[in-house]
Amino acid sequence: MMKKGLSILLAGLMVMSLTACGGTTAETTAKETAGTETTAAETTEAVESTESAEAAEKTGGSGYNIGFAVQTLGNQVWAQQADAIQSEAEADGNTVTVVDCNENANTQINQLENFITSGVDEIIVNPVDAEAIEDTCKKAREAGIKVVSWDEEMENSDVNWVIKNYDLGAVIGEQAAEFINEKFGDEGCEVAVLGYPQTPILLERENGILDKLAELAPNAKVVANQPAINPTDGLNAMETILQANPEVKVVCTIGGGGAAGANEALKANYGSEVPDDIGIFSTDLTDETISSMENGEFNRMVVAITGNAYVCGRTAYELGVELLDGTTMDKNVYRDLIPVTSENMEEMVNQK
Repeated sequence: MMKKGLSILLAGLMVMSLTACGGTTAETTAKETAGTETTAAETTEAVESTESAEAAEKTGGSGYNIGFAVQTLGNQVWAQQADAIQSEAEADGNTVTVVDCNENANTQINQLENFITSGVDEIIVNPVDAEAIEDTCKKAREAGIKVVSWDEEMENSDVNWVIKNYDLGAVIGEQAAEFINEKFGDEGCEVAVLGYPQTPILLERENGILDKLAELAPNAKVVANQPAINPTDGLNAMETILQANPEVKVVCTIGGGGAAGANEALKANYGSEVPDDIGIFSTDLTDETISSMENGEFNRMVVAITGNAYVCGRTAYELGVELLDGTTMDKNVYRDLIPVTSENMEEMVNQK
């Protein structure tokens, strides 16, 4: 429509010009007409250029190539987040390549180097060992590649999209302490913690849990502390804990994988009975956790980080595209911590 209107306007101007210059020769008229046609072509090109720019703006910079390196896709949360990122990118005309290092720092370094060699526009990385990949990320930035660190504060990154992990652990500990005080009062109870001290940020999270339990439920006793990062680890650890400490009433975990395994162990231990004074307190809004809460099983509270897994993936992707588009932002962008119980679970699950 814009081109048609422009042509009509130009034709009108030509007629006016010819009418005003009744004595113009054919040669002069031809020159003026040629000049008018050139102006129309230039104007049309400008309109098309504007339309193309507007389309690119709507897609968030169509054509970006992003490398996404995660610790493991064996964790359901990461798998869902990766799916969300790829779906968003596809809709925008961008490309996201996802790699899984299976929690091996050397493998992750090789994957990042491959991204650099292939000339991606941006790397989003969830570091297994942030210190180990600093030099590689420095090389990426020197090559003009933007770097987003997911969950770790790094020096050689453009943006760190991070959790205050101690604070996250503190929220888990606070919620567990509230449950302990409500159910057991001053007597307290036995508590098990499923951590993962191999990863520094998860150790921070574990310390937040332990400090808040000691502060707010001082009569509770932590009788077991074992590592668990996935459902299998959580199941095995919880079975071992229950054999040695059958009176454990509260389980605090640093992630959804351990919580899923602990829930299965408790179900096997108690059968169809779910005592109301036993509970799991964790983070990561996984399908297993949601199902457990919906079915009235042992998961009592989970801290959602930013939102459900798909919201997290979409938010991370949007941050990465904004960075590529030249948006100025803080070095550290902190994520929201949202306690989820049976009361607000449906709202959180249905977030888009």
